[in-house]
This record gives sequence, C-alpha cells and structure tokens, in this order.
Amino acid sequence: MAETIVPIPGPPPLPLIGNLRDIDLNNTIQSFERLAETYGPIFKLYLGGSERVFITNHELANEVLSRKDFVKKITGATEHLAKVMPEGILTATHGQESWGLTRRTLNPVFTRGAVKEMFPEMLDIASQLVLKWARFGPDEEFDVQEEFTRLSMDTIALCAMGTRFNSFYRENQAEFVQRFGDIFNEVQRRSNRPEWYTSMMWEANRLLDENIQFVRDFCGELVAERRANPAEKKNTIFDAMVNRRDPVSGKELSSSTITDNMITFLFAGHDTTSGLLSFVLAHLIMNPEAYAKLQEEVDRVLGDGAITPDHLNELHYTRACLRETLRLEPPSPGLVLMPLAEPHERVVIGGKYVIQGGQTTVVLIPTLHRDPDSFGPDANEFKPERMLEENFKKLPKNAFKPFGNGQRSCIGNEFATQQAMMVTAILFQKFDFEFVDPGYELQYQPSIHRKAKDLYIQARLRPGVDATSLNRDLFYPGNQRRPLVDAVPGT
Repeated sequence: MAETIVPIPGPPPLPLIGNLRDIDLNNTIQSFERLAETYGPIFKLYLGGSERVFITNHELANEVLSRKDFVKKITGATEHLAKVMPEGILTATHGQESWGLTRRTLNPVFTRGAVKEMFPEMLDIASQLVLKWARFGPDEEFDVQEEFTRLSMDTIALCAMGTRFNSFYRENQAEFVQRFGDIFNEVQRRSNRPEWYTSMMWEANRLLDENIQFVRDFCGELVAERRANPAEKKNTIFDAMVNRRDPVSGKELSSSTITDNMITFLFAGHDTTSGLLSFVLAHLIMNPEAYAKLQEEVDRVLGDGAITPDHLNELHYTRACLRETLRLEPPSPGLVLMPLAEPHERVVIGGKYVIQGGQTTVVLIPTLHRDPDSFGPDANEFKPERMLEENFKKLPKNAFKPFGNGQRSCIGNEFATQQAMMVTAILFQKFDFEFVDPGYELQYQPSIHRKAKDLYIQARLRPGVDATSLNRDLFYPGNQRRPLVDAVPGT
C-alpha cells in the first residue's frame, strides 16, 4: 500500500523575511506555543533562510527521539556559541572528536557519587546567599532571578574553574562576569538576526571579539596556573579536566578544550539552574498547599541542623517539586535534531509527514511537557505529586526531557539537581517567602533559556532562626528537631 503523505502545516512565509512576522522576538518560546495551538502536533516555519519543522506532542516527539537516524543539530544560538567555544561539549557537532574525548574524560566526575564530593563547595556559595538575605531583613526586595544567577555563576566558577567571583560581596559584578554576560546577550541577539545584518554591525562585532578574547584569556591563565602548580587532588570538575585522561585514547584535554568547556559549563549551568530555582520558588508561593508540604518535609528531615548530602535522599517531595517545575518551566525551549539522510532524501515520521535529510527539526519541550496524553487533563497545573518517584517511573518514554536526549543529554544533570535540592531545602528551612506584589503572575524574560521576569520576593527568617548564629547553623549539626510550625507563605 502506498503511503499517504500529508503536508506539514504552517503560516505562509513572506518574501525575504519568511515567517519572522509570526514570531515575537521578545517572546519566541511563547510564539511557538501559540503556533502549536493553531497548527497542532507539527508545523513548519521559514526562519533564518531555511525551513524548520516543530514537533509539539509526545507521540511524534517519542518517535524522533527514539530513532537513531535523528541526531543533535547545532543551529541558532548554539551555532553562534560555537564561535566562542568550538570544542565545548554543548556546541560540538555530531561526530566531532573533541566531544567524545571530553565526555569520556568527565563522565566519572559527573556521577551522583562524584558530585556528592562537591557538596562542600556548593554549600559554601549557598551560605553566602542565605546570610545576605538574612542580614538584609524581611523588608528587602530581592530580584530572585538576579540573586540565583549570582549563586549559580559562583558555584560553577568554584567547581569548574577553580576560582571565585565573590558575587555576594560586590555591588557590581566582576569584570569576567560582566563580559561573559555581554557575550551571552549578544549571542542571543544574533540568533534572531539575519547573518548579513550582523556582518554590518562593526562596533558590536568588535566588542564581541574583545569580550571573547578576555574570557578565553582569563580561563587560559587559570589552566596554565593549575598545570604549573598542581593542587591537592580533588574531585572537582576543574581538576578532572586538568588531570584526567580519556580512558579510550589515553589523551589529555588540551588547554584550549578545557577553556572551551569552562565557558560551556558557565553558559549551560548558570542560566538554567538560576531559572529552575526562581521558578520553583514562584510556583511554591503560588501554591500554598505544596509550599506547606515541602516545608514540613524539610523540617522533618533537617530539623534545625546543617544539611548533608545524605539528607537529599530523604527529600522526596522536594525533588518532586523541582521535577514539576522543570516540567512546567523547562530551561531549554527545544531539542534541535536533524535526520542523518542526505539533503535530497526524504524521511517520513508519523507515517505521513516528510522531513528532508539534514532539515532542522525542533522538539518543542514546553508543549511536550504539557501534553495531556502524558500528564492528564491537569497538565497545566503545578502538581508535584505527579513527580513523586512511584508516579515518575510510570511516565511514558520521552515525555519528560528537561536535560536533553540520549548520548547528548546534559552531563551536568546530577550537579544541577544536587545544587537545586540543597538550595531549596536550606531556603525553606530558614525563611518564609512572599511576593513583593501579591498579585504577581509569572512573566518571562527574552532569553536563550526560560527565565523569570520581574520576580521580586521578600524573605523573613522563620521562628527560631537567628541571623547572628545562622552561619554556624548552616555548617554544624543541630541539637534538636525544629518544632513544626504553620508553613503558609505570608504568615
């Protein structure tokens, strides 16, 4: 029987600009979600000089994510980032040697057991945020996204670069952080501009080149210093890159490759983890019942003492809240794939849709994560119970993809999870939270990753928590369990 081919729907493109007018460049993710509501489980757009296919539901996503003839494609913002860090594991193309070399070298240091060894470094940085919030007092208004960005940047700097930015002790960010942020913002702008237009922006191009050179020189000097003065052997990411060898080839990572991956971890980790922490705080404040359940669990497991790595294994509801936040607010908007076939060859998916070899194919994660076929009729609601372990294990294959897919999935999954679990537990152990604006509704910043906009909170120390002894309490075991109190935001 001959196959029945169905045209992939989509808004008609205009000459030269394609479907650019169908996209709000300040809210690209929301634009894609809106188009999904109009055109269904698959649609196409003509952007940046080529046609792209968007997959929005679980049925088609599961097919392409399971097929070996679909691989990661470097395009959009990631393609521009490749000019900054060409041998980073995020930007390496399919089959690039440096990707396998780096991944095999670093896999051992990113296991759950190895990440556990970095707990003291994570706690060190987390304590700085907690002490700042406590000492500023309950009337201070904190920009949550900004605060968690400082936290994430400093944690990655310590673990993946062997240095400190000391962001919580500065009014203005360190020069490296400022220049890194400028690179990040320019890459985002370039991903939404035609290449010919960018080539004419001489001043922007000059500044980008200067910032890239500064950041690479800074990282290169750290690597050279560590090679010249080997530190006591530690199980941090930085030391693994400097000291370990690829178990297959026996090669060590070059200084240039290490530099690329130092920048990679900063880029991939700081924005995503800060977004996760911001959104989980927002969703918990907006859902008092979940807020109370999480705080009750933290009180029961931690009492008034310091958190340890072993406590994380007991914080089941906390983990479920983080998973549910990742479902509703996935850091990355899509998994970008392409069929391995030649450009003139066609690939059929869903039994009826044709994609050409090499064609950009985007699995839209926000719509995948809200597919009612996977998560039920309440898929748009914050419901952590659906992500408790017994329910989480029952989810359909490839229904939950916040950390990527297959061999190109995020190597820092365990690192990010441990940091987010620890920070969330400490914050709810020590503080009660409320929005500065009681009527606040979630908004999103224009960004490569999903980030909260205008999210301001106030943090009040909980009964029995003393700012003067807080530093001690963060690092030493308590003598007794904290008495349970009403854990309702704003009380």
